[in-house]
Amino acid sequence: MAIKLADIQKVLIIGSGTLGLRIGLQSALSGFDTTIYDINEKAFDSARKIQASILKSLVDKKLITAEKSAEALQRIRFTLDPAEAAKDADFVSESVLEELAVKKKVWSQFATLCPPQTIFTTNTSYLLPSWFAAETGRPGLFCAFHFHDVFFANVVDIMPHAATEPWVIDLLMEMGKKLNQTPVFVKKESNGYIFNAMLMALIGAAGSLVTNEVSSIEDVDRSWMGNFKMPSGPFGILDTIGLDTAWHVTNNQTDQKSQKFAALLKTYVDAGKLGVKTGEGFYKYPNPAYMKENFVQQS
Repeated sequence: MAIKLADIQKVLIIGSGTLGLRIGLQSALSGFDTTIYDINEKAFDSARKIQASILKSLVDKKLITAEKSAEALQRIRFTLDPAEAAKDADFVSESVLEELAVKKKVWSQFATLCPPQTIFTTNTSYLLPSWFAAETGRPGLFCAFHFHDVFFANVVDIMPHAATEPWVIDLLMEMGKKLNQTPVFVKKESNGYIFNAMLMALIGAAGSLVTNEVSSIEDVDRSWMGNFKMPSGPFGILDTIGLDTAWHVTNNQTDQKSQKFAALLKTYVDAGKLGVKTGEGFYKYPNPAYMKENFVQQS
């Protein structure tokens, strides 16, 4: 039986990382009772702090009221208990590590814990939903529902696999709008959806320029920023995405160019330099060099 948007009351977010915490916050702001599940309790402290910071920014910019901010926080709960998290969930959004084995394990677990009518969605950046649809136990109710930044870049990709029920796609188009996103439909499975496919072409070219010693990280960014008058370049963008996420995506590619760049990214990941979220990646934060007034001109 097809589920309508009005039937969705309780949302479960699996993973409280960079995107999971943001999807969960937007879910709560949109009026859904929201549970955020993770296996790491320390991640909750970080998630709460970032959510509070986002809400403060939204209130300061008069995008929401202080009352709405407080109401949203009341709708969010965090738990380490998967059974508790899954109970009565109407809709699930998964944002765990970008590794196929991990996603298969997570979906196999929640397939047995969630009610049979629960809609399952994955926020995977590059893996195809058909690769782990069987593990969900409900391929017809499973679809990729991929967010970007949620609050700044508020686009959500809807990418079904061959077995996804057509009505689920329609529901997700509505859900995307309810979550204050611009939903875009990806007609068939494609690594990287729409924007990420274009972005990875840029990132891949930037990485090749550096690994082949054609240019430096800073000059690649200067070229992009100077020509397009953009606030950051490819490596500044990578710091925002997270170098661990970028490594997982790049390392899954088998071509020599990608593997060479993955090796460079791995040196940063091994050093704990994951980008903005750790305070250092290709640049140091909160005041990266590319944000300085004279970065492009080098004056």
